[in-house]
Amino acid sequence: MYTVGATDYSTGWWAQFSKYYQIPEGGKWIAQFNLNINPSASNTYKNFAMIITNDEDRGAGNYKEYGAIRYDYQPSGNSEWGDYIDRSLASSDLEFATDTDTGVDKLGGKVTLTIDRTNGGLVVTMTNGVVTKTYNQTSALVNLNADASNGTIRAFLVPEGSYISWLGSTIEPIGGFTSKEDKQPLSMTLNGVPKKVLQGTEAADAFANVTATVQFEQGVSKEVTAKDLTFQAIPNMDQLGSKTLVAVYNKTYKGEAANPIIAYASFQVVDKMYTSIGATDNTTAFWGAHSENIKVGAKETFVSRFTNYTNGQNNWNNFCVVLCAADNSEYAVVRADNYGWGAGYENNAALELSGGQSDWGAWLKAMDGAKVTTYVTNHGNGSADVKAVMVGNNGVTYTQEYKGIKINSDDFYFRFTVDGSHLEFDDVVGAEDNSTAFWGAHSQDFNVPSGYTVSTRIKNFTNLQNNWNNFCVVLTSDGTNEYGVVRADNYGWGDSYGACTPSGGQSDWGAWLKAMDEAMVTVSVTNKGGSADVKCVMAGNDGKTYKQDYIGISPISSDLYFRFTVDGSHLIFE
Repeated sequence: MYTVGATDYSTGWWAQFSKYYQIPEGGKWIAQFNLNINPSASNTYKNFAMIITNDEDRGAGNYKEYGAIRYDYQPSGNSEWGDYIDRSLASSDLEFATDTDTGVDKLGGKVTLTIDRTNGGLVVTMTNGVVTKTYNQTSALVNLNADASNGTIRAFLVPEGSYISWLGSTIEPIGGFTSKEDKQPLSMTLNGVPKKVLQGTEAADAFANVTATVQFEQGVSKEVTAKDLTFQAIPNMDQLGSKTLVAVYNKTYKGEAANPIIAYASFQVVDKMYTSIGATDNTTAFWGAHSENIKVGAKETFVSRFTNYTNGQNNWNNFCVVLCAADNSEYAVVRADNYGWGAGYENNAALELSGGQSDWGAWLKAMDGAKVTTYVTNHGNGSADVKAVMVGNNGVTYTQEYKGIKINSDDFYFRFTVDGSHLEFDDVVGAEDNSTAFWGAHSQDFNVPSGYTVSTRIKNFTNLQNNWNNFCVVLTSDGTNEYGVVRADNYGWGDSYGACTPSGGQSDWGAWLKAMDEAMVTVSVTNKGGSADVKCVMAGNDGKTYKQDYIGISPISSDLYFRFTVDGSHLIFE
C-alpha cells in the first residue's frame, strides 16, 4: 500500500509517520506490514514505535498522547513510555538487557499488529511469528478527547533506522488507502547500480537496469525505471577508477514536473570485469603471468573453472598447469595439448597421458573462448593427476589427462600460467545484480569419490539483506536425490542433515554479512564413505577469515556429488 521510512535505513526518530488509524471504543484494528531492519543496526530500538493518541492530528491544539509502545522490549530502558502507559503490563518472549544487545534482526519480517478494545481495555499485540510482544491493560482508557462523547483513539507508527512497507489494514486510514492528490517527491534510493562498469561502456547501457525507490509526500512510494532518471558520472567514465553516479528524478507521483531530487551511488570503471591471467590481447609470452599457488592436500582434488583464450598460432598457446612445492620448486608443467616436462614428469614409468586430440587443428580453433574445468588431484601416495575438460567454442567437449605425476604429497601446490593466451575466471552462477531468488541458478555437479575431498574456490556476492543471501552447497547422490543443503550461515536441512554438527556460526553476524560481499570462499566437501563433511573458509572483504563447517552429514552412499546454488546472491568461480 505504501512505505514509511527511507529504504536506505537513514530515517531518524520522529522524522516519518504512517497514516492515522482510528480505533473506536469497543473496536479492533489489525494491520500487517513488512518491517525492514537494517542488517547493520547496532541498537535494539532501531525498529518502530506505535503512538496511541486521542482523536486529533499531531500539532493540533487538543492533541494528546496516551503514550508509545515500541516493538523491542527492554525493561531497564524506554521501550514503552507515556503518562497513560503502564510498563508493567508489557511483556515479550525476547527481552533485551541494554539497547546495544544483539538480536534486533529477529524483529524483522512480516508483522501483524493488533489493537483490541472489544473487552473494554486495551490489548496490543505485535508479532512476526518469531517475536511476540503484548500490552494487556484490562481497565478502560481515560478519554482524552475534548468531546466526551467521542471514545475514538488513534494510532500511527514511527520507524527509526528502519522502514515499514504496509501490506493491509482492517481499518481505512484517514486520507484513505491512497490519496487522490498529487504528491511531490522527497527522496529516493537507487537499486541495481553495477559495482563495476567496463571501460568504454556508454552510460545509457551501463545503467539501463538501474531503478529507484522514490519517497513522496504522505508516506507514499513507488519504483521508477532508468528511463525516468537522468544520470551523470563524476568524474567522467573515460578513465579507470572510482566514480560517483548522480541520479536525478524530477516528477510528481502522477508524472508532472517537480523540483528535482538527487541520489548518489559509487561504482568502478575497470578494464576487465573478472579475474584474469595474461594480457587480454594474448600477447603475454610463456611464463609471463601466473595465478597464485593453491595448496592441494592429500586425498584432495581442487577444481577450477575458467575461459581460455588463445592467439591461435600454436597448440601450446593455451593454459598451462604448474605443479610445485611451497618454495616453487617444480614437480612438473603440463600443457593443454598433451605435453609436459619436469622431474615428476620425465623418465616416469608410471606416467599416463590420455593421448591428445584426434584433430589438433579443429581443437586449436575451438580453444579460443573454450570453457575449461581443471581437476588437480593429490592421491596422498606421492602421485598427482591433472585432468582438463574443455568445452570448445564449437560445442565439442575435449579431455586431456595426465596421471601418475611424481610429487611430495605433503607439500603440493599448483598454479596456472599462459603462453600467447589469457584466462578469465568468468563462470558466474546467478544474476550479477544479486536478483536471483533461491534455487534460481545452479552450478555444475562435482563428484566426490569415497575417501577423497573435492575443493573449489568462489567469489561470493550478496544483496546484504539477510544472512542467507549468500552461497548454498547442495549434496546429492546423483545430482537430483538430495542428502542435504547447507548455507553459509550455520543452517541447513535435508534427510541426512540432522545427524551433522554445524560449527556454530559467527560471533558478529552483522559484520560477517557485510564482509561476505566479494568474499573469497574455499569450499571443501569430503566423502568419508557413509558420511560427508563440508568446510567453508571465507576470506571477507574486511580482511578477516571466517569459517563454517558441517561435520558428519549422514547417512550417504558411496556416491556423492555437490553443486552450488544462490539466494539473492551470485558467485564466480576463481
